Amino acid sequence: MTYHQFRDDLGEPYGSFETFFTCGSFEPDAPEGFEPGWYWVAGFPGCLPDSDPAGPFESEQDAIDDALA
Repeated sequence: MTYHQFRDDLGEPYGSFETFFTCGSFEPDAPEGFEPGWYWVAGFPGCLPDSDPAGPFESEQDAIDDALA
């Protein structure tokens, strides 16, 4: 798990998000199951997430690019 910072239009940091990889759920119909791939979620280190995970993405860089879009 890697933390990154959001940036505003001027490039100033605010808040943070975490990227992570999952191999997926063994139960495809499970409501909280994830497909294999990279995800990002808003939040601060050591705290519960502030958003639902976004993804899956094929690479960590794709997840970072989506978070910063």
